[in-house]
Amino acid sequence: MTAESNPAAALPEYEFPFEDSRRLTGANLYFDRPGAVLETRGERPQASALARWRRNVAEARDLLRWPQAGDIVVREHASGASLAFVAPVDCLYSATEINEWAWIDVTGPVEQAALPPHAPGHAAYWDRDNALRTLQASARAEARPDVIGLIELAQTHAVLAYSDDDALSLGEGAGSRTWGLDALPTADAVPWPQLHGIPKAIVTGSNGKTTSVRVLAAMARAQGWHTAHSSTDGLYVDGECIDGGDYSGPVGARTLLRRPDVEAAILETARGGLLRRGLTPQRARVALVTNISPDHFGEYGIHNLDDLAQVKLTVARGLAEDGLLVLNAEDELLVRHGAALPHRIGWFALDESHPRLRAHREQGGATCGVRDGRLRLHYEGRDHDLGEVAAMPLTLGGRVAYNLANLTGAALAAAALGVAPERIAQVLARFGAAPGDNPGRLQRWTYGDSEVYLDYAHNPDGLGKLLEVAARPGRRLGLLLGQAGNREDRDIRELAAVAAGFRPDRVVLKDLEGYMRGRAAGEVAAILGDELRRRGLAEGALEVCLDEVEAATRLLRWAGPGDVLVLPVHNSEAREAVVVLLDRLQLGQWRPGQPLTGDVEMME
Repeated sequence: MTAESNPAAALPEYEFPFEDSRRLTGANLYFDRPGAVLETRGERPQASALARWRRNVAEARDLLRWPQAGDIVVREHASGASLAFVAPVDCLYSATEINEWAWIDVTGPVEQAALPPHAPGHAAYWDRDNALRTLQASARAEARPDVIGLIELAQTHAVLAYSDDDALSLGEGAGSRTWGLDALPTADAVPWPQLHGIPKAIVTGSNGKTTSVRVLAAMARAQGWHTAHSSTDGLYVDGECIDGGDYSGPVGARTLLRRPDVEAAILETARGGLLRRGLTPQRARVALVTNISPDHFGEYGIHNLDDLAQVKLTVARGLAEDGLLVLNAEDELLVRHGAALPHRIGWFALDESHPRLRAHREQGGATCGVRDGRLRLHYEGRDHDLGEVAAMPLTLGGRVAYNLANLTGAALAAAALGVAPERIAQVLARFGAAPGDNPGRLQRWTYGDSEVYLDYAHNPDGLGKLLEVAARPGRRLGLLLGQAGNREDRDIRELAAVAAGFRPDRVVLKDLEGYMRGRAAGEVAAILGDELRRRGLAEGALEVCLDEVEAATRLLRWAGPGDVLVLPVHNSEAREAVVVLLDRLQLGQWRPGQPLTGDVEMME
């Protein structure tokens, strides 16, 4: 019984011997095709148990006449093992059932009386022959030879295909057609000459993903393409939001790649989507990895930075054969793990004379970096001056190094996407000047001699870089602080440790609505507060206000002349409300120390 239906919740008498079981609908951490993966529970399995699981999977695949040449992968890690195997894209639910049966058979025995009444389609774990017959029947019922036939035919036409539970699309964007699975065309009815791909970029990393996506999308629009982009904030076409929410996974990518009004796509691809379902885009012109920093440890067997680097570099599996993998040369993890990949690589760094960039250029490779205060692109053997760094609005006069790194990586990725260097330079010279260019990322308001910064900063590295930009010697610092619930306690404490290092004068602790992920209200705030106290912050400097908008308002009421406020706001609705509040205060010429009155008070 697949964990996607949460069997343990309905079965208190029996604890299944796995933490998670899921479909992989695209290229993933384990292999470059669809399949299924199961996360074992408890200590690392013994070799004999893993061997038996392999035999069970092989027997089931042989019975179903699935190709046996596909990968069967065991990835052992600190909390157990990930057990994965390749499966046909039209039988992925059955593949999860096979995986669960194969592992339960190893860890059993399971008595029938311990399980709920046998449900049709689910293997009878207590009866091997019966289980195999059930799995065979389930796979036959799920199989869609008509879908597979069209996908295989598309390959002969060099046309990309994307399928899910509801639809099959052939081609991409303006060169695509989409059919419901209950209304598939015959092969002769498909307009093959009209189908084609579109320029695509895949963007991932620990920090800077959304900013890089937005800059890249602006560059693609400057090239004259009707451009779609997906991110943690929503789905956008030509800069207009068509749906809000976190679309940094497969659903967002498929939705945009099926729109007939789209000529180019910039697709943010987060760690969670890569691990839960795999990678959607295929044959992209470029994949950009901004950086690797600690975040989300403990989920899906990812326990350290090397693990995380391997997850992020999964995006390389979505590249075309001649596609470019753009990597940060100043990130040691990307250098170590990325340099060995069999892909064309482009390196970026803040210093164009970085040894890796210099050596790469000498070998004819693509690079981007800063020389003499100007951003320099080297692509296809030619050098391009992209403009003065200090004049690029997103860098705040050149002092925001992490945004400069985002621009540098995006510029190199844009060149690989097919954007002309002069168009790249035009966007760099203006992007960030308007508040709507990069909402929620390093937005800045001034109220007399006081400053307020609003950002997404969601992990220790991101928060530290934000505070380095915002904090001023001799000026009081107020900070809004919260964290998503799916972080381990140690990671939550590390976020508090970074904050404590800047000695804030006031910290308002909050919850992240929509990101609680199993934590009770106030639980994360309590951990943060405990660590802040342990690191020397006075009790009087701390306040708990779980609502993000109200917490931001509390800091504004506390602020006085000359203070700096840093507001990491994560929920999109809360961010919009806080931005409206800050804009109204600015229009009303409010100054810290004055009461919040009028329309602003009405918002609370």
